[in-house]
Amino acid sequence: MSFSFLTPRWPAPANVRVACTLRAGGVSAAPYDSFNLAAHVGDDPKAVADNRRLLRNALRLPSEPCWLDQVHSDVVVETSAWTQPKRADASVARSAGQVCVVLTADCLPVLFCSRDGDRVAAAHAGWRGLAAGILDNTIGSLGLPGHELIAWLGPAIGPAAFEVGDDVRVAFLAHDSGAADAFAPNARGRWQCDLYTLARRNLARLGVREVHGGGYCTYNEEERFFSYRRDGQCGRMATLVWIE
Repeated sequence: MSFSFLTPRWPAPANVRVACTLRAGGVSAAPYDSFNLAAHVGDDPKAVADNRRLLRNALRLPSEPCWLDQVHSDVVVETSAWTQPKRADASVARSAGQVCVVLTADCLPVLFCSRDGDRVAAAHAGWRGLAAGILDNTIGSLGLPGHELIAWLGPAIGPAAFEVGDDVRVAFLAHDSGAADAFAPNARGRWQCDLYTLARRNLARLGVREVHGGGYCTYNEEERFFSYRRDGQCGRMATLVWIE
């Protein structure tokens, strides 16, 4: 069994390792075909366990990733205090051998590392998480000013495919009037929402000057990515970061 990964292009220190899985190359049957890494979506537990073993072996991970019970919250957990399952939407690691991971299938995965390579984090940032402040809390947990961090935006649903209602737009405009730039009206009286723009605005406000990645669309790139909005019942990709 073989599979490929996205390798984030960002100027992280050499001791910081990252990977983002794609949907193909695992053992899960349809509709989770095939490299599903989520245990909560209805897939055969044995298939998920086998895929996670494939992941660990392929990446030569130093430990079991810090799998989270993601609930679109603003909660961040330290990997050093992790016990499975932990209800949170981001994790932070401060030492080698601890693997931060988030699972996504349209929501935005955001990776962080410090410029000196001694701290890393992974955040699950769908619109609810962004509005709730998950990126704010992740950076707060890293304990560094934004200008000392580097961020990477992984695969998420693109603005052409992400239609939302007034409630989503209002949730962001209540805190940032400039967030209007991330919403374009459509012919159905709703809005096309750009998660990448919302995340970049959030990161800029937090002082993160170096932000890489973005520009994917999980909905339209069906061969590479799972998409909950496109398929409903489906698997999840994993985006990981750790210190070697």
